[in-house]
Amino acid sequence: MKTIAIAGATGAVGMQMLECLKERNINVHIKLLASARSKGKVIDGHIVEELTEESFKDVDYVLGACENDVTKRWMPWAKKAGCIVVDNSSAFRLDEDTPLVVPEINAEDISKNNGVIANPNCSTIIALVACDALKKEFGIKRMIVTTMQAVSGAGVKGIHDLETQIIDPNAPKEAFPYQIAYNLIPQIGDFDDLGITKEEWKMQNEGRKIWHDQDLLVNCTCVRVPVLRSHSESITLECEKEVDVQRAREVLKDALGVQLKDDPEHLIYPMPLSTTNQDDVFVGRIRKDVSDPTGKTLSLFCCGDQIRKGAATNAVQILEKLLERN
Repeated sequence: MKTIAIAGATGAVGMQMLECLKERNINVHIKLLASARSKGKVIDGHIVEELTEESFKDVDYVLGACENDVTKRWMPWAKKAGCIVVDNSSAFRLDEDTPLVVPEINAEDISKNNGVIANPNCSTIIALVACDALKKEFGIKRMIVTTMQAVSGAGVKGIHDLETQIIDPNAPKEAFPYQIAYNLIPQIGDFDDLGITKEEWKMQNEGRKIWHDQDLLVNCTCVRVPVLRSHSESITLECEKEVDVQRAREVLKDALGVQLKDDPEHLIYPMPLSTTNQDDVFVGRIRKDVSDPTGKTLSLFCCGDQIRKGAATNAVQILEKLLERN
């Protein structure tokens, strides 16, 4: 039986990884690793061990759920022990020898790993799962994206900010520079000289790598919204061919990882609450861009649970592919 270690097991993504392993009936021995302060905690019958240089002995695969700086510290230990790591941090996503994988899109890249396979950013995963079938059908030259990202994307402090500020708008702020309850904050990550944040660059840089398309252009605006869980995205696609809305619906209906929710007449469309705590990306509000006389532009709205498909589930799906091959 293979041994799987979850590094960062006590965080939201790490605990979701453990839950996904159980849900998907993956028959492995599980080892939970975290910081010294979590040592001895019991999660679902597993005792948490302190993550040290010796932690990866006799471990076959690692699911990484730590911040970048922590991941960079333990990654050499895992490599030295001969583990294959599926990492959810952004530390290695754009490294040339590290595959960046969404299994529904580019599972074949998994075999090109040099000991590390990276999970993309949550918003990138949600957008590309929603759009991959459309890219195959119509081609995609350019994406204009506005993400509406839940507070859980900022961790426990983000959730706490929203919950306390709903009761008292003057409650202290921990995760965000402004009140998030009853508000929107059009900044996620630091701004560069062009006024673009690191989070906004990820969609283009990661999208190019996953789709193997260095010509892909993305204009992205990331907004934090007062929603507990599940990210939403408004996307306009500039395509290579003229688009057909009915054909778009047909290919999305059959797309892996997608649920088509597109019946506006009966008020059926994607919403964060509908996608919470499940693994598919919901896609709807599919329509032509009437401002484009060429007929080559399509707009849609999608939602997905960023802790599950945007992080933990995607990593576990990669692990499943690895186990199938070994």
